Amino acid sequence: MSLLPYLPAAELGSCPEERRWLIEGLWADQAVGVLGGEPKCCKSFLALDMAVAVAGGSPCLRRYPVQRPGRVLLFAAEDALHVVRQRIVGICTVIGRRIEDLDLQVITAPALRLDLEADRQRLDRTVAALRPKMLVLDPFVRLHRIDENASGDVAPLLAFLRTLQRTYELAVVIVHHARKGAATQRAGQALRGSSEFHAWGDSNLYLRRTEEHIQLTIEHRAAPSPNEPIHLTLRADGERLALQIAEAGAHAATKVDVETLETKVTQILANADRPLAIAQLRGLCKVRMATLCSAMVKLTEQGHVVRSDAGYAIAPATTH
Repeated sequence: MSLLPYLPAAELGSCPEERRWLIEGLWADQAVGVLGGEPKCCKSFLALDMAVAVAGGSPCLRRYPVQRPGRVLLFAAEDALHVVRQRIVGICTVIGRRIEDLDLQVITAPALRLDLEADRQRLDRTVAALRPKMLVLDPFVRLHRIDENASGDVAPLLAFLRTLQRTYELAVVIVHHARKGAATQRAGQALRGSSEFHAWGDSNLYLRRTEEHIQLTIEHRAAPSPNEPIHLTLRADGERLALQIAEAGAHAATKVDVETLETKVTQILANADRPLAIAQLRGLCKVRMATLCSAMVKLTEQGHVVRSDAGYAIAPATTH
């Protein structure tokens, strides 16, 4: 039986500074990790922003430079393919790029099960053929039928993804949910399921929604992490949305101001005879687009309004 390959420590290759990052400050080169947060915290928006940045060589969130642009492979398990395209186009609009210029490959299979050997082999062969710089799997809960609370079930799946990373020298991002009501816990400890998720990551990102904004916490295994969270907001270009770093003071609106805006929007839509586009609402409300978008996300999540291709409208009353 042959020995495992090995080298003296002094002969291990060193990593120059310019090769330590895939997305500078945000995601280490060839890192595996979790992009986590409670439902409706824009996790998929951030995952797509990272994918567009790497695939197109543009700064992620318009702030974090991409050191090694290249092909990205994406599997979006929860969204229809036309929705994925719409979101990518929205990000491209914000950064002034064309979707056709991105080396962003989307897996179109209806399902992918990492707990099935046949699907693991298919994913391995796909990565081997395409050799992406980054693999994005969104969300993890749709990729298996295991018990996420059982370390013995979770560890083999994460080990498989680690093997992909080491074999093909790529970064792996899995989008994963945090437990509801875990706002008082440290970000990594709030992830749903086994502690294996937190321990596995080389670079981890956590999103948390507050009354005024979305907070991004960054955590790295082998590099300094920011002491304070980054404040994010949604930026709209017509009906297209993309995350961005919040402007200074953008999260300083009081709770009363936010509630007043939500009431005003609801009244406007209730009196409208047709759905209104976000640009029309902004003109009527006379507020910053980012502030209005935050209010519309909250009203939509609460079921007070609905959004269609025609715009926003009051949600129809339900009868029991």
